Amino acid sequence: MKHSWKKILISPKSTIIESLKVIDTQALRVALVVNENMELQGVVTDGDIRRGILSGVGLDSCVSEIMNRNPITACATTPKKELVKLMEKKSILSVPLVEKNIVVGLETLQHIFDVPEYDNPVFIMAGGFGTRLRPLTDNCPKPMLKIGNRPILETLILSFKNAGFKNFYISTHFMPEQIHGYFGNGSAFDVNIKYVHEDNPLGTGGALGLLPDDLPADLPLIMINGDVLTKVDFQRLLAFHNDKNADATMCVREYDYQIPYGVIEGDGNKITSMVEKPVQRFFVNAGIYVVSPRVIKSVPKNHRIDMPTLLEQHMNQRNNVLMFPIHEYWLDIGRMDDFNRAQVDIHTLGLN
Repeated sequence: MKHSWKKILISPKSTIIESLKVIDTQALRVALVVNENMELQGVVTDGDIRRGILSGVGLDSCVSEIMNRNPITACATTPKKELVKLMEKKSILSVPLVEKNIVVGLETLQHIFDVPEYDNPVFIMAGGFGTRLRPLTDNCPKPMLKIGNRPILETLILSFKNAGFKNFYISTHFMPEQIHGYFGNGSAFDVNIKYVHEDNPLGTGGALGLLPDDLPADLPLIMINGDVLTKVDFQRLLAFHNDKNADATMCVREYDYQIPYGVIEGDGNKITSMVEKPVQRFFVNAGIYVVSPRVIKSVPKNHRIDMPTLLEQHMNQRNNVLMFPIHEYWLDIGRMDDFNRAQVDIHTLGLN
């Protein structure tokens, strides 16, 4: 069952009876008390209300008199498995999701175990040559290489299917017949698959221009490279994009680089600081995007363009391109050591 956490937000000045109506109407058993800046002030459950009534607090009193001022919260990027453990350990049914004490969502046990259905298309880029994985890719497109007992592409499609997505487009170029022959129209996997073919490589963004005109006019599309092995929460990614009303959202991964030398800073000949082998942290592109119809329609047919260039164009137009940091497992299978690592990791990921 879908729920809208924004409908359970109330003010500290709301009355207890008003909070009770919110809890009853939205069927989430909780109301979140926030100030005008969306900062979490407390949480109210029907249990809090009952205890307040028993202690003599009237229903017309402000909810701030009975709310839990120190509720259990979690970071918005906390994996669902950890949220389940947290709720079970604390014997609670829901957890507010916060960023710097700003409420950005609510996760419930019921919602975690429900699998909603999404009409949003999923666009998988599967046309690359995989030159760095030769000779494995001499006679096999990279997304069809097996990790464990399945092709990478099948594991990716099943991950989306398990998250409630059913409508797929696959972009092909190198040895497309192998992909077509294995997946067909998707019926064997209980999904819908259509294909677009790049006669010439169009870059990571150019294939968007090959998508049909009958895509849903009001739904963003999730786009992902076909050589990515990941446990990213696609539901939460899409919810983030929709809540922020973004033109596009790029998944990013934190990457640490340790400089192998002592770094010296100076002013003329005078040393001002010395840092031994400092670590620099960057966000890197994870090859997973959510793009709005506006972005899709901006790509002409058979126009070569890479996704970073395309997103830069839209950043310059409206400055509405966001990033979504991912902390879940993610591996870009581009090199032989990545491929070998994936063969080991797949047995502990629950994806095979």
